[in-house]
Amino acid sequence: MKYRTLGQGLQVSAIGLGCMTMTGTMYGTASDRRTMVRLLQSAVERGLALFDTAEVYGPFSNESLLGEALAPVRDKVIIATKFGFDVDPVTGRRGIGTNSRPEHIRTAVEGSLRRLRTDHIDLLYQHRVDPAVPIEEVARAVQDLVKAGKVRHFGLSEASVQTIRRAHAVLPLTAVQSEFSLFWREPQHELLPTLTEMGIGFVPFSPLGAGFLTGKIDADTRFESGDFRNAVPRFSVAARRANQALVTLLAELAADKGATPAQIALAWLLAQHPDIVPIPGTTKLHRLDENLGALALTLSPEELARIRTRLDEIPLQGERLPEASLKMTGL
Repeated sequence: MKYRTLGQGLQVSAIGLGCMTMTGTMYGTASDRRTMVRLLQSAVERGLALFDTAEVYGPFSNESLLGEALAPVRDKVIIATKFGFDVDPVTGRRGIGTNSRPEHIRTAVEGSLRRLRTDHIDLLYQHRVDPAVPIEEVARAVQDLVKAGKVRHFGLSEASVQTIRRAHAVLPLTAVQSEFSLFWREPQHELLPTLTEMGIGFVPFSPLGAGFLTGKIDADTRFESGDFRNAVPRFSVAARRANQALVTLLAELAADKGATPAQIALAWLLAQHPDIVPIPGTTKLHRLDENLGALALTLSPEELARIRTRLDEIPLQGERLPEASLKMTGL
């Protein structure tokens, strides 16, 4: 396994594992729990050491799954979880919008610790910026949890560069999460340069474009009724048909390298900066192995330049999220 270092010296595997889909969040039907426990433990056996979850995934069931699977190997892994949505700490019922009031953060962390079967959270993210609570107040609340030994590192998810700077001034950030892939390259313009300047790690979610970059989705694909991609403009039939040119490019590069399109997509991300650690999600062991295979790939400067040139010729269609979800990001 190769390793990378996020901000504040947090060392993690160069590719992490996004665990959201294991309990049915966003992509429809939940997978068999025993199978997911085995998958998580197999990931540890392969040296993978960054596992990403959140209280809202389920809610609660995803953290509970990780607690069951990773408690026996807790000293070998880095667990990242998130607070920030309005989730009832007892019932798990989700309200409308965000909630990062300090008292809610403290309650959320206690619940996460219990479900994860641990005495500390390695990396705690604010899941979405709460417009009702100044980010300095959020950072101070997390700082208190760090002083208490319950949290070791602080991060933000889907935050603007202004919010990142303000939070970092109170409590230095270890990582920022946001979507970043060949399917969504906007972070290259402002976010990534800011993180590089400030020494903050970048943990891209959806590094395979919610599955599109694997080459397994085309205009004829039909998603389950509970799959969020049914509501995403970029996954409309017309957009998928138009955006297929990107998958064709990946397939060509993969053939040249004896790799898969997914491995090329991940290798491209890893080549963008040494502080980038993508967290592709999967519920299948062979896909986990495929993703980890990207670590053995090296894209030359010439190959990266070829990709850059070709990307300029492919105008992607469709917003990356539904309008309501876009309004909840700080970007």
